[in-house]
Amino acid sequence: MAGVIIDRIDRRFVMIAADLMRAALATGLAFTTHAPVAILLAVAMAAAGVTFNPAARALLPSLVEEDALLAANTVGWTTEQATQILAAAGAGALLLAYGTTPAFLFNAATFVFSAVMLLRLPARLRAEEVEEHGAIGGFWAEARDGLRYARRDPFVRPLLLVQGLASFATGGTSALLVVLSSRHLHLQPGQFSWLLLAIGFGALIGPFLLPRLMGADARLVFWPYVWRGIGDILLGILTPLPIALAILIAYGIGTSTGAVTYSTVVQRRVPDKIRGRVFATLDVVWATGEIASIGVAGFLADRIGIAAVYIGGGVILTLAGIIGLVKVVPASGVATAIDSLV
Repeated sequence: MAGVIIDRIDRRFVMIAADLMRAALATGLAFTTHAPVAILLAVAMAAAGVTFNPAARALLPSLVEEDALLAANTVGWTTEQATQILAAAGAGALLLAYGTTPAFLFNAATFVFSAVMLLRLPARLRAEEVEEHGAIGGFWAEARDGLRYARRDPFVRPLLLVQGLASFATGGTSALLVVLSSRHLHLQPGQFSWLLLAIGFGALIGPFLLPRLMGADARLVFWPYVWRGIGDILLGILTPLPIALAILIAYGIGTSTGAVTYSTVVQRRVPDKIRGRVFATLDVVWATGEIASIGVAGFLADRIGIAAVYIGGGVILTLAGIIGLVKVVPASGVATAIDSLV
């Protein structure tokens, strides 16, 4: 349903509303002293933010020229990663020095700052959408249109399958990296940060490497799945730390390369009138796969070992990448299914 909202109204206002709601909820977290209330507020924050990322990705093509989309997505990704690193460090310092209240207030302030910056973007009235559709009946009709488009479009349909497989393969291995560090690589707790630094370094430099050479080539969405899949298999077999760090740097490069290329390809391929629903649907598929993966991987890690979980996840992810290369890439230039909705 978030996708319908994104496609119905000015996407700036969807993002601003999400920011202001999260700012209010973060402020509530700053002052609550009851664990059940804190959990409810945290869940509400996650729900309030569900429209932000798909709205941002759907909005970008209306702000920059098509040939600048890859560069814009690269800047956006890199800024987001760098900001998260700096913000985490700043919040950690506040938490250690002053406690949780200033840390959550700082978090709330960042959402307000984001909303103010979004107000500076040029307004884009989606009048044709407002005039075409009424209230609740039109809303559900648009939701059905979005699902029908996803089922019929030769690009989006296999992409949903690939993203579902990829998220199921990586959700658990990402969450259990700390378990791999202690049980398989036999690292001390303080050494776990080296693994995170390796991933972060790769993620920061990735968008400036292969996408700069190949452009928004759809193959760059799926080759990273193949090489991360192989990397996860190797992480489940090998234990030397230098090899693990090299694999994780490559993983970071692949993740960032795939992320900026994925956004660019979908933005170019999917028409504006349906783009919010497509991005929201892809996000739901990814999140569902991740949640299922974490539950399954946690169960299996206690029974067959973390190494086997990584090997199994690597096999599934490699398969997802191959399916993407065979099924999705050839369809990335095929005519869309939007005419079936008219």
